[in-house]
Amino acid sequence: MDKIPLTVKDTQKGLQEKTFSATELVDSYLARIERGKDLNSFITICDDEAYKKAKEIDNLIASGGKEVFNKYPLIGATIGFKDLFLTKGIRTTAASKVLESYIPSYSATSVLRMENAGGITLGKTNCDAWAHGASGENSDFGPTKNPWNKEFVPGGSSSGSAASVAAGLTLVATGTDTGGSIRQPANFCGVVGLKPTYGVVPRYGIIAMASSLDSVGSFGRTVSDVETIFNVTKGEDGHDSTVKDTELLKPKAKMRIGIPKEYFVGGTDEEIVKNVMEVSKVFEKQGIELKEISLPHTKYAISVYYIVQPAEVSSNLGRYDGIRYGNSRNSFGAEAKRRIMLGTYVLSAGYYDAYYLKAQKVRSRLNADFENAFKEVDAILAPVSPTPAFKLGEKSEDPLKMYLADIFTAPANLAGIPGIAIPSGFTKSKLPLGFQLLGPRFSEPILFELGKLYEESVGYKPEVAKI
Repeated sequence: MDKIPLTVKDTQKGLQEKTFSATELVDSYLARIERGKDLNSFITICDDEAYKKAKEIDNLIASGGKEVFNKYPLIGATIGFKDLFLTKGIRTTAASKVLESYIPSYSATSVLRMENAGGITLGKTNCDAWAHGASGENSDFGPTKNPWNKEFVPGGSSSGSAASVAAGLTLVATGTDTGGSIRQPANFCGVVGLKPTYGVVPRYGIIAMASSLDSVGSFGRTVSDVETIFNVTKGEDGHDSTVKDTELLKPKAKMRIGIPKEYFVGGTDEEIVKNVMEVSKVFEKQGIELKEISLPHTKYAISVYYIVQPAEVSSNLGRYDGIRYGNSRNSFGAEAKRRIMLGTYVLSAGYYDAYYLKAQKVRSRLNADFENAFKEVDAILAPVSPTPAFKLGEKSEDPLKMYLADIFTAPANLAGIPGIAIPSGFTKSKLPLGFQLLGPRFSEPILFELGKLYEESVGYKPEVAKI
C-alpha cells in the first residue's frame, strides 16, 4: 500500500470494498514505523499482536459482511497506546527506567474497550517519563521529535502519540491529559486531541500521575475520529469510582462561544492570536454568537497546578519502592525527582496549610469562574499554548519556563471540564497552529458539533507529515 487511509471512515471503507485487507494495513503501518523510527515516537512495537488481530479482522469481515462494521466501530483502526496504558503481556514502562522491564498481567479499561471495538494495537508510544513534561524531552528512552520539523519538540507529555498520528505511523492514539498533555502535543503536531470531562472515561489500568487531574483521551486526524473513540471508551467500568454514567449535554440550535480576555494577554505569540481570531470569524459566519468573557482567576492557575499536581505525584510515585515490582528509586529521572521533592515539601507539616490547602481554595475559585462563564456561553474558544512548537533543548534547562507552556491548558484540568484541540493551519515557519474549545462538564457532544462545524466550514482535509 502506497497510501494509508487518514480516517476511521476511510479505513473501514477500504476494508469493506476490499481495496486492502487488515493484514495489508498492518504491513503498511509497520513499514512506516520503521521508516519514521528517527522520530522516536514508539517505545515498544507489537508486530505479532498486530498481525494476529489483523487476521482475526480479515476473517470476521469475510464471514460477517457489512454488519461487522456496525458492530465494531473501530474495526481496522490501528492504535498507538501511550506507554502509561497497561497492556496485558506487552511491556509498559511509563517511559521510565524504573519500569523498563515491566509486563502487566491485565489491560486498562480503555485498551480493552478499543480492542473489543475492533482496534489493532501497533505498540506503545513514547512520552515524558511518568507524564512529567510539556515537551516530550523527559522520556528515559530519549526525546520524541516533531514530524513537521525534527529540530522541534512535539509537545508533551503524550509526545509519541501525537507525533505518530501526525506522521501516519498509526491511525489513532491514546493519551492522558493532566495539565494539557493531550491538547498541547496535538496542537504542536497538527492533529486533533480530546481531553474529556474528568470522571467520564475510566482511568483503571493507567499509571497515575495526579489523580484529581488525570483525564483519559485520544488523538486522531479529525474530530469524528476522536468522537468515535470517546463513545467507545466512556462510561462506568466498576473499577474507577470517579466514573458515573451521566447524560451528556446536547448541542443547542443556537450556540454562543465565549472569548476569555485573560487568554489574550501579552506574551502570546502574534501568529497564534491572529489565528485564533480568524477561527472566531469562521464560527461567527456560521451563525455562532461570540461574546467576550472573563475568567479572573486564570493568572493563578499555573501556581495552583504546580502545587496540587506535584503533591499528588509524590503520593502516587511512593508505590515504586523497588520491592514489589520495578527497579530501585535510583532509576527516577531528574524531573520525577524534582516533582517528588516539590510535592513532599508542600504536603509536609508546617507547609500544608500555607501551600496545598491554599491552592485547593484558589482551585475552587477557578471552578467558579468557569461555572459563571458557562451560564452565559456554551463553549469557550482559546489558544492552546502561548507559542508554537519550540526547538529541542530550548527550554529543557529552565523548568519554570517549561511549566508556563501549560498556562492555557491547566485551568481545564483544575476545573475537570472537557477540551478539544483542533488544527487550524501553519505558521510562516511551517509549524502547526491550532485552537482549543472548552465546555462545561459533560459537554463533549457540544465540542464535537462545534469542531465538525469548523472543519466543514474551512474544508479541512487531514494530512500527514512526510517521513
